[in-house]
Order: sequence, then structure tokens, then C-alpha cells
Amino acid sequence: MSNIGSYDDRLKDFSWSIAENELGYKPGDTINIGWYCTDRICQLGKADKTALIWEGRDEATTRKYTFNDLRILSNTFGSFLSSLGINNGDRVCLFMDKAPELYIGFLGILKIGAVAQPLFSAFGDESLFVRLENAGTKAVITSRKHAPKVQKILDKLPNLEHIIVVDDEGKKALKPKEIAFSLDQATPVENFEVYPTTAESHSLLHYTSGTTGQPKGVKHVHSSLISQYLTTKWVLDLQEDDIYWCTADPGWVTGTSYGIIGPWSLGVTQCVKDSGFSAEVWYRFIEKHKISMWYSAPTAIRSLMKAGNEVVKQFDLTSLRHLASVGEPLNAEAVVWSERIIGKPFHDTYWQTETGSMMITNFPGMKIRPGSMGKAFPGLTPALLDPDTFEPITEISKPGLIAFRYDWPARMRTYWNNQQTFDKKFKNGWYITGDRSTIDKDGYFWFIGRDDDVINTGGHLISPFEVESALLEHEAVAESAVVSKPDEINMEVVKAFVTLKPGFDPSQELELEIMNFIRKKLSPFAMPQEIEYMDLLPKTRSGKIMRRVLHAKEWGEEIGDISTLEND
Repeated sequence: MSNIGSYDDRLKDFSWSIAENELGYKPGDTINIGWYCTDRICQLGKADKTALIWEGRDEATTRKYTFNDLRILSNTFGSFLSSLGINNGDRVCLFMDKAPELYIGFLGILKIGAVAQPLFSAFGDESLFVRLENAGTKAVITSRKHAPKVQKILDKLPNLEHIIVVDDEGKKALKPKEIAFSLDQATPVENFEVYPTTAESHSLLHYTSGTTGQPKGVKHVHSSLISQYLTTKWVLDLQEDDIYWCTADPGWVTGTSYGIIGPWSLGVTQCVKDSGFSAEVWYRFIEKHKISMWYSAPTAIRSLMKAGNEVVKQFDLTSLRHLASVGEPLNAEAVVWSERIIGKPFHDTYWQTETGSMMITNFPGMKIRPGSMGKAFPGLTPALLDPDTFEPITEISKPGLIAFRYDWPARMRTYWNNQQTFDKKFKNGWYITGDRSTIDKDGYFWFIGRDDDVINTGGHLISPFEVESALLEHEAVAESAVVSKPDEINMEVVKAFVTLKPGFDPSQELELEIMNFIRKKLSPFAMPQEIEYMDLLPKTRSGKIMRRVLHAKEWGEEIGDISTLEND
């Protein structure tokens, strides 16, 4: 049985007070995410319920934690941080693999009123430096594996006072500013006075990279919980007996909003797998832990498709009840594939680091139109804006900039130390996402691309996503990325970068075949004028294909920040 009723029912008389009432929160009260995800759940009688099932890389190492364990261990972590002089508002970076200490440390940071700054553990020292310097980070929580990167830049970070190493088994760390801390050996803290943060208290600092300039620190606050709680309940449809798996790393906003805050504020059991992608490993993980709700990324889904359909048959995936995707547009082919092979369709969700929670979604039970982003979440005021006038477009299926009235709880409050760039995100009172879309007569959004990704060839606007989706329907294509390339006559034309499935080899004949496939399927204007074969496409660690890297290559432009590149 679904949590949500029908989408239309939820639109009627919607108010964010629905979430506030269920959370027992009244405007003006204190609100601390760390407390709501642990202490409150225990007070509701779920202290002994399993909160976290963690599995290491070797699959044999599994650790389980109840909500009472989370409560006590986050108290213990918070107490330790306080003993080091870390206070309300101080930025504390989490820089490690997906170990239990990452998730528990996140809650402990919030409980003392400090600001959590999660970063991908695969960052190099220079990428790390830019973000720690910008944030004025006071402490880094890390592991022995990653501590040397921090040491390498320590002399350039005068604000950094502590490097907390969580896996030294209580031994004294000898390098400058390092201190060992073991949750297993620390004295448990049963009672802890949680810092009385309020709705606008700073909670989280996530860094996002744009097409130009330095990474931007997105400031979120504790009342983001209200949006994250309700979107988790209604869109991900998490229920009391669910076993949930969000594949995102907390270095990416999905990994915090829906890999920590959403499920645990609902008192739901979640699984964490600390390893890279492998179809066999992922399917076995689902089978082993009887995962019922799975939230992943289109890149991962396409990788599963690439692995083939035979491998799926080796595993029992019947525990899966609901699937959703996030991070980039979900190709229609992936929706059709998952329904055919897994027995359930993936439900696409659209949102950004800056929005903090889901904005356009496919509700459970809502008719999925493969390739569509879905409809706006209740309580939001969306629009498509004319890119010249920034006025709402009323014409059906006319492309425009996706925008929202800036009034939902999880919205970012600013870019850290960069108010000027933040202010540029707004026009005529609308928050501009930087993405283009159309809306059909039934209110479904259809993604076109980033505002600077749309290809104008001879006056015809071409959606990179549309061409990429069509390319994936060719039997030889595993993954695709489409950008513009300069053209003397049409100003710009379509170029495609593809990786091939096993059994197919690059050739001029295949290139012509794929070109004609697109020409017939879409139009002559959408047909790639060139196809470049690649072994790997450039991706961020959150799984997004970095089109701008390929675009810059074609146009002879500076690539900009590539610190989130998977293979940099």
C-alpha cells in the first residue's frame, strides 16, 4: 500500500505543515536534524529497530546498528568534537569512504550545531584544498587512507585545527594536528545536550561545480528536514518495513538528503554498500538484504543494461517494490528495460544541490511517461520562463527555462562567501535552475538540457538528451554524450561520443550506421555529423556525464573545474 494516495489528492490543500505536524515541529521551535534522525525515532519506540546495515568491499564484512546505537554513537561523536573546541557554526569536513563513521559522524556534527561539509574521498589534494580553504574548515574527519592528502595541504590551511583519524584503533596519531578517535573504543555517551538549532541555523555545506569558476559552497539549514522528510515519504514511498538502498555517496547531496536525513527521519532501515559498481555485486547485495526500495542514478542503470540481461537472471530481485533514479535525466529506454527485466520501472526525480530536495517527480502509482521528468512536487510553484524576458511561457510544449518560486523549506540560502553568484540565480522573483524543458498538456516536464547545452543548428534547437536517448536504442551503443561542435554553415552541429557494447568494434561503417539510425529516428538536424568512439566517458563521481568537458574540447575552451571528474 502506498504512502501517498494519488498525486491529484496531494495537490489539494497542500501545506508544508503536513510534514511539520508529523514531525511534531511548530514554527519557532528548535529543530536539529541529528536529533530528529536518532533521539526522536527512539522516543517513538523504535530504539531497537535496525537503522543501518553496512557492508564492506569484501561482502563478508557486515555491521548492523539500531536507532539507539545511532543515538548513542552520534552523542559520543558530538561529545568528542565538542571536547576539541568545535562549536556551533564551525565547519567540519567528512572526507572518507562510505564507512559507518561517515554517517554517524554526520549526525554528531549536526547535534553540536556545527556544519557538516561532506566531500568525495576520491578528491585529490588540490580539489580538497580549494573547498577547505573556501569554507574555512576547522576540522577534517578522515581515515588513515586519506589523511595524507590533508597533510599535504595543511600548511596552506591556517583555519584547520584538527585532523581526526577514525580508524587508528585508538593509537596516538603522530603527524601534525592529527588525533585518533575510535567509536568502538570511546566511552559511550548516553545523555547529550543537543545544540538548540533553529529553522535557519546552518546545517550543511555541499560543493557544486559550475561550467566556469571555482566550486560553489551551497548553504543549507536545519529546516530542510521538512522538505526532505515529506519527499522521501511520498516520492520514495518509504514505509515501516522497507529495506532501503540509496547508492549515492554523501559527498553528493543525494547521499545526505536521501541517504541519511530522509530515511532516518522516517525511522526506516537502510543499507550502505562501500564498494564501486559491479552488476553482480549490486544484484547480490539486493538479493542478500532483501532490499525493497532502491534509489540510484541513470548512469548506474545504463551500466546494468550494458552488463546484459543474463546476469540479472542469476539473482532473486523479487524483494524490490519501488525503484527511483536521480542525478541526470533518465532515458526512456532505461525505464522500459527495468520494467521488462526487473519487473519494475524506475521513477525519475529531478532536483539540484541548490534545491536540497526533489522538485519534479514521478509519484508511485502515477502513470510514467518514459523519458519524462514527471510533475512538480506539491507545494511548489514551477514555471518555464522565456530565456530573453524571464516571463512565464504559457504555450504548451514550447521550450523554456525551468524555474520555481523561492519558497520551499530545503532551498539553499546562499552560496558560501559568494552572494553575488547566488543573486544571479534569480530573475523576476524566480529561482532559475539553468535547465531547459517543455511541459505537455498534462503537466509532465520533458528535459531538453542545460541552458548552455542546447544545440542550435541552423535555427533548430536540438536536445542533447533526446539524441543521447536515441543513441542508446542502437544495439551497439552502451553509453553516449552529445555536444555541439563548430560548423561554418550552421554555426554548430551535433557531435556524439559513444562507448560500445562488448562484441562491437569501432569502424567507419558502424559510424555511418549509427548516424543514419538517428537521422531516421529523429531528424536530419539531430543526426550527429561526427561520432567519436571512447573507452570511457568523463563522469563525475556522482555518475553524471560531464558534457562540458567534451564541449570545451570541441570549442577550444578552458575546461574549468574538473575536481569531481571520476578519473581525474
